[in-house]
Amino acid sequence: MRILVAGATGVIGHHLIPLLVASNHEVIGTTRTADKSERLKALGATPLVVDVFDRTYLVSMVREAHPDVIIEQLTDLSAGNRAANARLWKEGTRNLVDAAHTAGVRQFITQSIAWVSAPGEGPADELEPLDLQAPEEPRRTTVEAAHTLECAVAEMERGVMLRYGMLYGLGTWYAPDGPIAQQVRQGQMTADEGVTSFLHVEDAARAAVLALDWPPGIVNIVDDEPAKGTVWLPIYAAALGAPAPPVVQSQPRAARGATNTKARQLLHWQPVYPSWREGFLQVRQQWEKQQEERS
Repeated sequence: MRILVAGATGVIGHHLIPLLVASNHEVIGTTRTADKSERLKALGATPLVVDVFDRTYLVSMVREAHPDVIIEQLTDLSAGNRAANARLWKEGTRNLVDAAHTAGVRQFITQSIAWVSAPGEGPADELEPLDLQAPEEPRRTTVEAAHTLECAVAEMERGVMLRYGMLYGLGTWYAPDGPIAQQVRQGQMTADEGVTSFLHVEDAARAAVLALDWPPGIVNIVDDEPAKGTVWLPIYAAALGAPAPPVVQSQPRAARGATNTKARQLLHWQPVYPSWREGFLQVRQQWEKQQEERS
C-alpha cells in the first residue's frame, strides 16, 4: 500500500518506516523541517515537508500524495511542553483527518496514550471512560487532547487508535541519556504507589504495522506488567547505575495502568518486550553498545 506517516521523524517513525518498507509498502514521511528530509530518505521513505497547522497546504499535499492509509505519529515533546503537544493532537489531528476525508482516504491509524482513563480499580481496559473530570493540570489538558484526537479519528471509516503505554527505549525520555534518566540520577523522582504500563518503542512501531489489518476502534498497546512506582523505579534506577529513589506512599490520580487483553487475545499482538524488567536492562546494553561504536 501507499502509506503516509505523519510525524515520521519521531522516535516511533524511526522504527516504523523500515518495518513498512520491509513489508513492501510505499512510504511517504512528513516532517516540519526540510533538514530532516535526508534522514527520511535514508530510512526508505519519500519526504514531504509540511506543517500540519497549515490546513490549506496540508489538504493539498495529502490530496496530491493520495495515500491508501495515514499513520499519525505526531508529537511535540522534545522540549517537554505538554501544551504544545496538546495543541498538535487537537488542531493537527483535526486538520489531518479533514485532509484524509478530502483525499478519499478510508484508513487512519493514530497514536494515543494509555494513562488517560478515569480513576478505578485495577488496570484500565478500552471501555473505561476517560478522566475528563481531572481537576489538575497538566493532566486535564493531556486527557482533553487525547479525547479530541480519538474523537476525530473515530470519524474515519477505518480509524484505529493505539493507546500506547509509557514509551521507553533509545531516543525516548527513559533512555539512559534521556531527561527521565537524568532526573533519577539527580534524585529528583520519587517512587510512589501510582501504577504505570510501559511499552518498548519497538513494540509501538510493530503494533502500528499490525494495525493495518485491525478493525476500527481503540486498542491498548502496553506490556504485560503494569507496576507501581515503588516497584519499577528502583529497578530502573539500578539499571542506570543511579542511587535508589526516595519512596513515598502517595498515589497520583488515576495512575492505574492498562491491560493489553484485547490486543493479545482478539488481535494476536504480542510484545517482543513483555516486561519492562528485562527491557530496561536491554536498553542500557543497547545504549552502551551504541556509545562504544561512536567512540
